[in-house]
Amino acid sequence: MLTRRHIRVKVMQSIYAFIQSQDSDLKKEEKFLNASMENMYGLYLYLLGLLAEIRDHAEEQLQLSQKKYLATNEDRNPNRKFVNNALLRQLSQDEALKEKLANRSLSWELDDEYIKILWKAIQESKQYEAYMGSGKSDFEEDKKFVHDIYQKVIAPNDKLFEHLEDKKLTWIDDLPLVNTLILKMIKKTTKEAAEDYFFPALYKDEDDMEFAKTLFRKTILNDEVIQKEIEGKTPNWDTERIAEMDSILLKMAICEFLKFPSIPVKVTINEYLEIAKEYSTPKSSIFINGILDKLVKEYQTNNSLNKVGRGLM
Repeated sequence: MLTRRHIRVKVMQSIYAFIQSQDSDLKKEEKFLNASMENMYGLYLYLLGLLAEIRDHAEEQLQLSQKKYLATNEDRNPNRKFVNNALLRQLSQDEALKEKLANRSLSWELDDEYIKILWKAIQESKQYEAYMGSGKSDFEEDKKFVHDIYQKVIAPNDKLFEHLEDKKLTWIDDLPLVNTLILKMIKKTTKEAAEDYFFPALYKDEDDMEFAKTLFRKTILNDEVIQKEIEGKTPNWDTERIAEMDSILLKMAICEFLKFPSIPVKVTINEYLEIAKEYSTPKSSIFINGILDKLVKEYQTNNSLNKVGRGLM
């Protein structure tokens, strides 16, 4: 589920929290990092559950309309395309999803006002109008519709953002990553997808799990050494004036250069430039790229990169 970039972002956030807390208990902060990863997975499940709840609410509204004393022909014979959406029905009927949410004490039952708000927003959207009136029905169309309403109606909703912030403050930092993951999962699903398709393991393998822990620990434990690597590479910029997030990203990248022989230099640079674009200042990626480029040339000159295997590429 988590890509190496997601892991780097979580490590970055944890290092920032470690610095802000001024706590020297590294094991405590490692537990915070692990808990942060798990909380992210909880948010992922919670938002999958949201899609199921919206679908179930829509069906309840259809049933209520059919029971009206003066029901119209449209009430008696409603367009059921939304509630029959194959992907939404799959999530609605998924017992594993219900169990995973229950195990984490996550439920929309007491927050159904947000279900109603989002259902109304979906009904008023251009995507809903086009989907309901298309006159056809197949899995690819169903999937594309769910992808589009999640991306353009649900994810940007301010009320949902406020609710998630109130529910668990740390979720807000995770929201962009989780939204991206959900959209990716929706886009790649197939009609024949396995029952557990939407529940991938948090880490791809043990190597990724170890990468998160090691990157966090080695960046912090080698802080003084890495700081010296940065000094002198910013002649027109006092190192104390470097934005804190830029400093963390630089230190993590340098840590990968020196302490992770199997990770290619180009991969490290590209990953941290992309993270900087999203999480730091507008000019951060240019600034970071300049320093990392100088360092790589220096390391190559004095043969201190020590890259092996895949890291040589």
